[in-house]
Amino acid sequence: MEKLPTLMCKRLYLRPFSLNDAKTVQLLAGTKEVAATTLNIPHPYEDGAAEQWISSHQERFKKDEFMTLAICLKAPDTLIGAIGLEIHRNNSRGSLGYWIGKEYWNNGYCTEAAKAVIEYGFNELGLARIYAAHLSHNPASGMVMKKLGMKKEGVFRNHVNKWGHFYDLVYYGILKSEYKSEEG
Repeated sequence: MEKLPTLMCKRLYLRPFSLNDAKTVQLLAGTKEVAATTLNIPHPYEDGAAEQWISSHQERFKKDEFMTLAICLKAPDTLIGAIGLEIHRNNSRGSLGYWIGKEYWNNGYCTEAAKAVIEYGFNELGLARIYAAHLSHNPASGMVMKKLGMKKEGVFRNHVNKWGHFYDLVYYGILKSEYKSEEG
């Protein structure tokens, strides 16, 4: 894998991040509401953290470890979030993760972007399984996973300590044999 792809959707396109996106990433991901619904986004989101994160994307993709893309509206051309697929070649699986800026919630953007990444994971990366997890206090993310055709696989009870509170981590997954693309 040499270069991160650009994936087209109906209302969105998914593209590699550039360092010019850093301020927008810090603004969108830096809200307490977005950070509260994710495993790895800090709050506050420190200056320089977005640049450091973005700078790692191409090398991690080149090493076949991780694919991270910006979620952008086609019209107007606007960065609204991020989506990633951690690649585990030894077991032919990928771990899907995503976030959307709060002002863009409840529009189906995450589902649309995730469908494109799942299709890419199965058809271009040759993965056999894609899974995802959400914090128990974020059922909207679980709804996205259900809309993607993922099946609930289990719950890791009190698995995550986020800001002094323990939360369950709810896992979903889909196999390539279960996946139905838009064409098929």
